[in-house]
Amino acid sequence: MLTFLLGIATLVLGYVFYGKFIERNFGIEHKRRTPAFELADGNDFVVLGTRKNALIQLLNIAGTGPIFGPIMGALYGPVAFIWIIFGNIFAGAVHDFMLGMISLRNEGAHLPELAGRYLGKAMKHVVNAFAALLLLLVGTVFVTSPANLLANLTPGWLGAGVLTLLIFGYYILSTLLPIDKLIGKIYPFFGALLIISTFAIFISLIVRGEAIPNLTLDNVRNMHPAGVSLFPGILFTISCGAMSGFHATQTPIISRTLDSESDARFVFYGMMTTEGVVAMIWAAAAMALYDAPALSGVIAEGTASLAVEQIARHYLGAIGGTFAILGVIILPITSGDTAFRSLRMIIADYLNIAQKAVSKRLLITIPIFMISIALTFMDFNILWRYFNWANQSTAAIALLVSTRYLYLKDKNYLVTLAPASFMLYAVVVYILNEQIGFGLNYNLSLAVGLAITTVLLLVFWQSGLKQKNQLHARHVLLNDHLPIKELRAIRQQSR
Repeated sequence: MLTFLLGIATLVLGYVFYGKFIERNFGIEHKRRTPAFELADGNDFVVLGTRKNALIQLLNIAGTGPIFGPIMGALYGPVAFIWIIFGNIFAGAVHDFMLGMISLRNEGAHLPELAGRYLGKAMKHVVNAFAALLLLLVGTVFVTSPANLLANLTPGWLGAGVLTLLIFGYYILSTLLPIDKLIGKIYPFFGALLIISTFAIFISLIVRGEAIPNLTLDNVRNMHPAGVSLFPGILFTISCGAMSGFHATQTPIISRTLDSESDARFVFYGMMTTEGVVAMIWAAAAMALYDAPALSGVIAEGTASLAVEQIARHYLGAIGGTFAILGVIILPITSGDTAFRSLRMIIADYLNIAQKAVSKRLLITIPIFMISIALTFMDFNILWRYFNWANQSTAAIALLVSTRYLYLKDKNYLVTLAPASFMLYAVVVYILNEQIGFGLNYNLSLAVGLAITTVLLLVFWQSGLKQKNQLHARHVLLNDHLPIKELRAIRQQSR
């Protein structure tokens, strides 16, 4: 119990102190007009209040990740707490804040456009493919997983198939409609349900005095019953709540609705901290209720969704547990809808298709959903494995974009380079070792992965030096604190 409580306290302190340090290092402009004002279009660029932006951001980034991931991560034992706490403070929250702010300073641009601007034009095409794959997988997975959870709570005639169609219908509307007309209206209620249900489980854990294992010298090790590697395994098992590249696709949505740069730390860094607290609570509940073999059996029988149902009903009873399950169901739905919305925006930006007219939005939306429907017939576990790979690859790219940005601005870039290097190494080792990659021996994957990562980072460093020398005289990217219209004119002149 002590490790659990200290972990949550550490997350909060991380937001207060390290979050403030990251904010100062970036250098926000309190009075600078945001894209929501300067580029208002009544659809994607719409001014929303601080609380509404925060709740939308929280639900955008959450998905089932901060619940399913920590439950499966509990198989590793209390060492999972270490990754959630420190991964969140020094990697995940920094990642979310930096991408949100860099997007805001670049007219609400999404990750592919930012990669092209800061890592070279070729990277725009590479990252666009990555982001499209990731968002398609996320959207599809977040149709099937809530449909299966809901099927357990509804009459037999309202099965998973019918529920899948209903969820797809909602996703189409949320992808097409202006953000303040549907998402902005219902998310505050969904957010309240999530926060209240999670807090209720937290209170139940405390009141019951549950035996949540503490970190000791004996258990700071990999306790996974199947012997799955701790590195990089735990980074791919617990992503949301600690470090997730999916968030890089979501933060630009809020960069287009943010009222002021002063809100950025609370909305971007703070909501990632909140997600970390959610992850800690569900990981602790799983460790308290099951031993590793029992939890492994439950997951094997019904994926993490069965464990969610058992945990919720055990700690909150039949009625409270049902509400908690509804809160869990809301998470993937409120990430799936914005996954498709983000994908529409990314494709529109890439093809330079204005999105003010509904017909233009339909032009992109219809093919997206046709592909996603086809993907629902694939095996869930296969989709999830490819999601994990694409997700953390995107995280590494986003952190490299952030590093290059800070380097060009003559800021402290080590705060993003360190987690970027760590995540890049994890992704390379994962690709080398896993069967969906090269299937190499684990120790060989570690050694070869280190060599490949070192080479990639050297190439990244050399290209950064070259880019900085080229841009130093023109000061094009270094003046992003200027008003949007003035900055746009400078960039046009530099082409």
